[in-house]
Order: sequence, then structure tokens, then C-alpha cells
Amino acid sequence: MSEAAAPNSARLAVLLPFAAVTLIWGSTWIVITGQLGTVPPTWSVTYRFLVAGVAMLAWAAITRQPLGLDARGVRFAVLLGLFQFVLNFNFVYRAEMHVTSGLVAVVFALLLVPNAILARIFLGQRLGRQLVIGSLIAMAGVALLFLHEIRRDPAASGEVYLGIGLTMLGVLSASTANVMQASEAAKRYPMATMLGWAMLLGAAMDGTFAWITTGPPVFDTRLSYIAGVLYLGILGSAVSFPLYFSVLRKIGPAKAAYSSVIIPVLAMLLSTVFEGYRWSWLAAAGALLAGAGLVLALRARRPNR
Repeated sequence: MSEAAAPNSARLAVLLPFAAVTLIWGSTWIVITGQLGTVPPTWSVTYRFLVAGVAMLAWAAITRQPLGLDARGVRFAVLLGLFQFVLNFNFVYRAEMHVTSGLVAVVFALLLVPNAILARIFLGQRLGRQLVIGSLIAMAGVALLFLHEIRRDPAASGEVYLGIGLTMLGVLSASTANVMQASEAAKRYPMATMLGWAMLLGAAMDGTFAWITTGPPVFDTRLSYIAGVLYLGILGSAVSFPLYFSVLRKIGPAKAAYSSVIIPVLAMLLSTVFEGYRWSWLAAAGALLAGAGLVLALRARRPNR
């Protein structure tokens, strides 16, 4: 292989899974809205990761990866499951009960900020000035979107506050899991095995919490709900998370969060079509500012080292 071909091959190894994850996750926000209503949110999260965990371990078995974890691996899987598949998604599902899926996706784009900070603390990656400036611009854009939501319906300001607050808690939980996956501890175990057990352990915690807080399992037998569970469990989780975490391990948590710049664009378009999201100059300026700030932040060189 020539010297020119090697860098191109390395780029494709990042860009192709990155593009797949972006397209899939850009659509999951709107699918989640169909999971809310008859079934309590935590039961929907439980079903999603039960499907995802079984699919991941089945893939591990097909590809002849070890299915067992030692005691340290089990502890890591429990913590990963707690932050990624319990806290993160329970916050997100509940956020979408109060604000549109597109707005949740835009706020979630700020994942870059805690990813970069936690990567600096735990992985030793340095924060460049460009990263800090870009992050501040992105946060200003989200603030404009927030202002647009308040002005659009002042009576529902409490709902907006709650929805954005829940989303930010989801962002912090997801960021913790992202940095865990980029650590040396995670690399000791096959990814499919680790993710499969983390998903199943997360589903067990979700189910326990759901039973305690809402009672016995509730399921919606409508085809649209079942299809949504399968889509979110298989494509939105079992396929996407291994691809995303493989990219994250190669380029670091801050750079991997680049997907959070593109995903909200798709989510906002879908929200406009299916949820009747109403744009204004303020909202458009906020979305553009958030995207520009994140692009500026992600062009910083230091997070990639």
C-alpha cells in the first residue's frame, strides 16, 4: 500500500462508521417520541436495551468473541450501563415529553463540552483556546434557541426549563460513558462483549427502577411501537454504539462528538415535518450559531492528540 493510500484508508475507517452513526442517530430522536404515551418511559428504555443487549451478545458469539467478563469487567459494565443505558436515556426520553425532539437533539450537541473537559481530566487531553472559544459560541447558540422557545409560548416556560434541564443531565451522563469507553480499562475487553453486558445490565437496572416507580411491565402491541423498539434496539443501539465507540477510541471523545453537530440538523428537519416545529429568525440564528461554534471547536488540533 502506498503512503498516500494509507492515510486515505485510515480516514475512511473513521468517516464511514461516523457517517452511518450520524444518519441513524439523526432519526432516532423522532422515533423516541413514538415510544412515549401508553408505556412509561423507563419501560420503553428497558425494552430497547434488552433487545440491544441480546443482539450484541449474539454478534459476539457469531464472531467468536469471548462472552465472559472477569470481576473487573463486570464492575466496568455495570458503571457503563448505569451512565450510558440508564441515566442518559431515561433523562432523554423524559426530556422529549416536555420539548420537541429537535430541540433536545440541539441541546445534546453540547456533548462536546463535557467530553473535552472530562477527557482533559481523566485522559490527559489538553484543551486548546480554539476549543474553548468554539464551545462558548455553541452555548450562545443554544441560549438563542432556548429564548425562542420561551418567547414562542411564555406559558410553557416551565416545560422548556424542565426539558432542557433533563437533556443536560443526559449529556453529562453520556459524556461520562464516552470517556469510560476511551479509557485503557475498556480496551482490555472485546467491545461487543462489553457493550452487550452493559446493555443487559442497564436494562435490568431500568426494569427494576420502572417496576418500583410505575408498577409491572406495560407494553404497547401496536406495530408502530414494536417497530420503534426494534429500530432503536438494533440499529439505534446494537449497530450504532459499537461504530461510535470504535471511532471514539481512534480520535478521542472531543472529536467523536462531531456527530453531535450534524445529528441535530437531521433531527430538527424531522421535527419540523413530523412535530410541526415552528422556526423563527431567532431559532435559525441559534441553530446556525450552535453549529458554527461546534465546528470551530472541533477544528482545534489538541483534542485529536
